[in-house]
Amino acid sequence: MSDLHFRRHRRLRGTDSIRSMVRETHLHKEDLIYPIFVTEGEKVRNEVPSMPGVFQISLDLLNDEVNEVVDLGIPSIIVFGVPNDKDDVGTSAYCDHGIVQKAIRQIKEVHTDLTVIADTCLCQFTDHGHCGVIEEGKVLNDPTLDLLAKTAVSQAKAGADIIAPSNMMDGFVAAIRQGLDEAGYHDIPIMSYAVKYASSYYGPFRDAAHSSPKFGDRKTYQMDPANRLEAIREAESDMNEGADFLIVKPALSYLDIIREVKDFSGAPVVAYNVSGEYSMIKAAAQNGWIDEKSVVLETLTSMKRAGADLILTYFAKDVVRWLNEK
Repeated sequence: MSDLHFRRHRRLRGTDSIRSMVRETHLHKEDLIYPIFVTEGEKVRNEVPSMPGVFQISLDLLNDEVNEVVDLGIPSIIVFGVPNDKDDVGTSAYCDHGIVQKAIRQIKEVHTDLTVIADTCLCQFTDHGHCGVIEEGKVLNDPTLDLLAKTAVSQAKAGADIIAPSNMMDGFVAAIRQGLDEAGYHDIPIMSYAVKYASSYYGPFRDAAHSSPKFGDRKTYQMDPANRLEAIREAESDMNEGADFLIVKPALSYLDIIREVKDFSGAPVVAYNVSGEYSMIKAAAQNGWIDEKSVVLETLTSMKRAGADLILTYFAKDVVRWLNEK
């Protein structure tokens, strides 16, 4: 054996201290964005059946939830609305007294330093569950843009720090940027769902947001999971139209896309650790098949390693507690 020549990589793995010294990718609480579902009514804290630990929360209980997030040191949240009133054009999405607008105002009154992101879409607010205006069973692109711009302006007016449009209409970033600028909100960034696939991983979210389509699916506006180059085209369009952040959704099955979008754009990239990814880990952990903590931290670290600067995840509160244990 004396004539063998090889590198001893294991020298850098011998102790936990050495492994920490050479660790290339780190997960921090500052990387995390926590989603909150706000609903109508009083004393409502409904656990989503398919998402253990995730709740629909009414405004009178919202402060307690946000206080916990702030106390943990999570720097940002994204607000999703679950309204009572729905119609064919999603009027309550852009109403000044809509559930999202009321939630944002309430949060910012108490936590001025917390970054509040508004999800900007119509699907939760339409009675048909699609992300735009419907005519003869089709989602119309251009008429939808006007409503998305109105929604973004109303959210900025309520105090949102960042607008996050998620509808995947062509030109949605351009329309929202123009709408915000014309309303005087030049400094409000857009965190675009630039690369959003028509994924089967969204099922539990639709339970949480009550946003399932009443007919058909969203494949005419969300992306085909088989496509890679299309993701670059989508991201490039959104950057040219004024996007400041680029979201890739889902994250776990699209780590290659996260890397390509990061390398191509150089922009801040957000990985959305979606509901189906969350629920699968929760279900496996509850059955004793995996160790939840180690699998979650490994999973989110893979997203950072792939190139994500930020991670939008339902695990955010648990992750901070686990990180604090170290």
